[in-house]
Amino acid sequence: MASLFVPTVEARAQVQERKDPSNLTELRKEAERSAKELEDATKALEQRRATIASSEKELKSKLTTLQDMEQKLATMRQPVAQMVELLYEQPIVANGVFPFLTGGADEHTLRALSDATQIVTVRQKAVERTSLLTKEAERLAGEAQELRAGNLLAEAQLAAEVDTLRQRSDKIVKSLTAALVKLGIKVDKVGRAALGCNPLRAATADQYPNGLIPQGMLCPLQQKGFSLRADATIAFVSLNEAFRRRFGKPMCVTDAYRSLAEQQSIYYRRPGFAAVPGRSNHGLGLAVDLCGGVERSGSTEFVWMEKNSKRYGWFHPSWAYSNPFEPWHWEYDPKIDKLL
Repeated sequence: MASLFVPTVEARAQVQERKDPSNLTELRKEAERSAKELEDATKALEQRRATIASSEKELKSKLTTLQDMEQKLATMRQPVAQMVELLYEQPIVANGVFPFLTGGADEHTLRALSDATQIVTVRQKAVERTSLLTKEAERLAGEAQELRAGNLLAEAQLAAEVDTLRQRSDKIVKSLTAALVKLGIKVDKVGRAALGCNPLRAATADQYPNGLIPQGMLCPLQQKGFSLRADATIAFVSLNEAFRRRFGKPMCVTDAYRSLAEQQSIYYRRPGFAAVPGRSNHGLGLAVDLCGGVERSGSTEFVWMEKNSKRYGWFHPSWAYSNPFEPWHWEYDPKIDKLL
């Protein structure tokens, strides 16, 4: 129980008072952070509910057992009451208790009274056991009530935390979508394409084979006709804006995500300049080929990219410097981005 994510009023206040991001890069990182917090809180809520269900099931079982025992003991008490009633109502005749009271009891009478005494003793112990079990039932009932109250309170706190985090995440994603639209990312009227820019979609894209990522899992670039995985797109848009501020123009893109069919076509048309189909980072939505000066090693644009691209999670792979020589090829690494 102690290891569960337990929200506090202070924790919720910190989430609510967290400053809103001021630029696209901060928006992207805050969206990822909010998504992770929401995921953790949701898992904790599910775990808490599972724990509550388990506790309730165990308590219900115990109380049911106690109830069954009470019924059995009630049955056991009945002969005791009948024996007492018999001793009081037995007529004073030769075959009754009168011979014993007058000292004229035979062996049969004595054995009957001995059996009666033993029955009374056994039943008395049953009555005492019943009393103890009754107290135990009362104690368990009290514990059950206290546990239910605590569980309900904890669940309510967790639910409030999840709701706060969800609102925060929705707000950040909405702001991120608006910022991307403003920067030229094309979306339809209901914003379906914008949902692809939600960082939550990035991890989901890993579930698909290279070159077979559904279009709905990709996010369009500002450069018409090209797309990447959600987090790569958002990082690229930030890099593109920095490039625009430096050179007064957006980056020139010649290639981005490649489907498996496109990889096969390029591989056979340009042998030695494309990865084996199904192994290209283009097929993962994590690579772009650039033009506009970046494709020339040593150019002002290329050098600027070398110095600045890692700030946005992008880099020029070592193999592309020589084997094969591809100064135009750049890749996105989520691990680098998370360190920034």
